[in-house]
Amino acid sequence: MRLIALSAAEPITSFGSVAAWSRLLADGRGEAHVHCVRFEAGGRIGEHPAGFAQLFVVIEGAGWAAGADGERAELRAGQCVLFERGERHSKGSDAGMTALTVQVTDLEILI
Repeated sequence: MRLIALSAAEPITSFGSVAAWSRLLADGRGEAHVHCVRFEAGGRIGEHPAGFAQLFVVIEGAGWAAGADGERAELRAGQCVLFERGERHSKGSDAGMTALTVQVTDLEILI
């Protein structure tokens, strides 16, 4: 499991953009899936192996993610975590959380 900071972004200057920033996080090859995942208070997804490399991006609320060792890392909106393909992991929230998952057969993190 690898925590990734989203704060170091570059300004978008093309297309007449104003006050917009971007951070290229990854490039991928192969089958790809993007999901919006919502956890109610007390919700969780139990431990399982990642079928794809997975970037889990918290967009609202707060929760946690754990790798194979079961140790939880606290997450909040604006943070993300990477799970390598095959890595055992779990995630959930005590108070409620919404996240996007980007799953790609081969995902290369660029930061």
